[in-house]
Amino acid sequence: MSEKVLMKGNEAIAEAAIRCGCRHYFGYPITPQTEIAAYMSKRMPKIGGTFLQAESEIAAINMVYGCASTGKRAMTSSSSPGVSLKAEGMSYLAGADLPALIVNVQRGGPGLGGIQPSQSDYFFMTRGPGHGDFRIIVLAPATVQEMADMTRLAFELGEKYRMPAMLLADGTMGQMMEPVSLPDDRGTEYLESGASGDWATTGTQCKRAHHIVNSLYLKPEELEKSNRERFERYAKLEKEECRWEEHLMDDAEICVVSVGITARVAKNAIAAARREGIKVGMIRPITLYPFPKEALAKAAAKVKGFLTVELNMGQMNEDVKLATGCAKPVAMCNRVGGMIPSTDEVLEAIRKEAK
Repeated sequence: MSEKVLMKGNEAIAEAAIRCGCRHYFGYPITPQTEIAAYMSKRMPKIGGTFLQAESEIAAINMVYGCASTGKRAMTSSSSPGVSLKAEGMSYLAGADLPALIVNVQRGGPGLGGIQPSQSDYFFMTRGPGHGDFRIIVLAPATVQEMADMTRLAFELGEKYRMPAMLLADGTMGQMMEPVSLPDDRGTEYLESGASGDWATTGTQCKRAHHIVNSLYLKPEELEKSNRERFERYAKLEKEECRWEEHLMDDAEICVVSVGITARVAKNAIAAARREGIKVGMIRPITLYPFPKEALAKAAAKVKGFLTVELNMGQMNEDVKLATGCAKPVAMCNRVGGMIPSTDEVLEAIRKEAK
């Protein structure tokens, strides 16, 4: 049985990480995710874990790299400009096939932008956040409960496919408070299993060959082989781990596509539109990479059109067009700069598409 507590989204991520065996956090404060670091600074010393506020975001991601190479669950968190600084380290993690959790609680941009919520890092995170050919798992929670649940899922998927995983939330989700059910095991299940992988640098004790963690290949044929093997894993990930939620899609003629806080606003607008007799539903991607292409392609065969609701200038809109092969029109309702569309704004956009 799990206990239910009232928590901020940021705090739920931190506590969930602890309860699934993470004992190593490296970070740097930046709004609107600072509560994660603050929570870890209080909890980690009490449970024998490591909290380290690095001198920079660059230092923090490289500390994660070092810790992850030993097979331990390690994480860092930041917000948009800080995640930009971590991009090189994320590429190194991917190049060394290391699982780790990176949390990005997005704020407005580009540049320093503002501290209000945004979803404008969508392209950055889903296209390979760093140099070279690579991808990372990207999960998009829409409730505080999902902030907690997807923290565990991110660790597990990252370890299964040996790649970094990201929890990508907008600033509203990080600051929102809701009741959350948390697991009782408090990390003992993972810690007692001694999980470290057959690749981890844990010391040979003269009983096995050396494990080498590295992302440098001086022979081009070796680098090509490494990249091809990595993309074979990505193909398996896309086939087996795609996640999404369907809401009122059985008879829908219009399909709303949205994530995070805008998906919650869209649900209210959909309920209002249904009362007006408009047949509208929603597909909410849960994994942004892998993106639920098949679900959207299937929807395109029966709906009249799509409407994306986003806190950016239309980044997911492009993925919906790609997934559906532009078979049906894809409209957009968006706000940027930290603004969030109202239920009435989304409802009006649905009405427009229903005409």
